[in-house]
Amino acid sequence: MATITHDAVEDRQRQAPALIRYLAPGDFVTRRYVRAGAEINTGEYRDYEAVVRDGMPIRDHFAFDTHGFMIGKGPSAVEDFWNREEVDEKYHAEATRIIRNLTGADRVATQGWMIRTSADLSTRAQEKTENYQHAGGIQPPAGEAHVDYNTLTGQKAAARMHEQHFGSRDGYRRFCCVSLWRTFSPGPQDWPLAVCDGRSVADGEGVSNTLFVVDQFPVGEALTAPVEGEDQMIAATIFRHNPAHRWWYFSNMEHDDVLLFKFHDSDHARTWRCPHTAFHDTSLAHAQIRASIELRAVAYWN
Repeated sequence: MATITHDAVEDRQRQAPALIRYLAPGDFVTRRYVRAGAEINTGEYRDYEAVVRDGMPIRDHFAFDTHGFMIGKGPSAVEDFWNREEVDEKYHAEATRIIRNLTGADRVATQGWMIRTSADLSTRAQEKTENYQHAGGIQPPAGEAHVDYNTLTGQKAAARMHEQHFGSRDGYRRFCCVSLWRTFSPGPQDWPLAVCDGRSVADGEGVSNTLFVVDQFPVGEALTAPVEGEDQMIAATIFRHNPAHRWWYFSNMEHDDVLLFKFHDSDHARTWRCPHTAFHDTSLAHAQIRASIELRAVAYWN
């Protein structure tokens, strides 16, 4: 964990009271099961009181390699983000340009995208599915402090995506797995995204949370029954409460605002990951149902 110099301009920013959900103390089998319209975690989680500072008035203060996140401008020609065909047609090329402009990367390979909304998805979650694919769909906001990849997942994603897009599994000096996030519903959002200053997170923090994409959730003992090779499967990193964590969000994001944050940067001399989660913002009146789109990508440097 890098030493944070407490910048006076940061400490002066408006604070929103929040509850941040973390993995509870104890030993658990930690897995995340996702199906259409719903997601559940095994293990025990608890809500902890926290302060989330509003970074919008000082938006240009945040640096990608210092904080692990940044906010920038990224105009989009997509007129309807609910239209899957339009997003698939236009957004990948747009995201590639935006991420290259914000990071200075030599190459960018985009992956899948997901819509997340705080609207009621209970009907969707009851629909029958076969061979559900966890991309291009509609899911609820994230519910706990996490990073979408653990180290092994980030390394595998970088090699796989470089081969798919550029023809080789190597040929880069540095990679960074990222999320490009924007809202497309009016502000203020009722469940905005909070991002954690990566310098406030120790390198040794975090527990792997294996991803299982299913059509129906297992029940009972099947949720945590042993799975051969689980340590090699796709997994996120989840966190236990640490009062040193410094949380931020950007209120009233507009259509052209994009939030870029790190899942895993291979260069650990920089801030290399950014825990994040949704939180219920009660600090602003007339909050609106959140609708946002996130797109995963890998940036590469020669």
